Amino acid sequence: MGEWLVFVALMAVGQFSPGPDMLLLTRTALAQGRSAGCWTALGIATGLGVHALIAVAGVASLMAQGGWLEKGMKWAAATYLLWLAYQLIRSGLRARKVQVGEAAESSDQGRLHAWKRGLLCNLLNPKVAVFLAGVSAPFLIGHDGFRWPLLLWTTIVFEGALLWCLWVCLLQQPRLKRGYLRLAHWFDLAFGIGLLAVAVALLAGG
Repeated sequence: MGEWLVFVALMAVGQFSPGPDMLLLTRTALAQGRSAGCWTALGIATGLGVHALIAVAGVASLMAQGGWLEKGMKWAAATYLLWLAYQLIRSGLRARKVQVGEAAESSDQGRLHAWKRGLLCNLLNPKVAVFLAGVSAPFLIGHDGFRWPLLLWTTIVFEGALLWCLWVCLLQQPRLKRGYLRLAHWFDLAFGIGLLAVAVALLAGG
């Protein structure tokens, strides 16, 4: 139990570290409301489930060694992040009024779009699998069978979904929403530049 609680704490720190997932989730929750934010969080958690499976299975070590697989994933991730950054920066420069919690995002199509966007943002980041492999490895030593690895995988996925959805709900506080309405285009510019910086750092190997 003690070992598992330590793992839970480490995962919580990792999930709230600055990165593409948190940038996308925070902006979506502020601009499009609780429903879109939670579906984006579930999409990120789905991608995290794939990465966690790779990490627990030990295949992530192949990415850590470099080669064409690691380079291909890096370019795919950077391309997607650059596309997201372009959209946000263009929205920020237009300085148009953002309608918080638009009704379109509550439709089935809006929820699916939010889920897919979160999924791709997480899935196309190869460093997630490498990070999870590094954190999980010490906790897998000395444990035989499949129950303990399954518990770690379940913890990674469900803890991520729960904490990210709680973060989305926190961002729905009226003061935060009103502040975002006043400064929406500046937030879009900041988030877009942040994603641009992440993409550049990814291509530069940082």
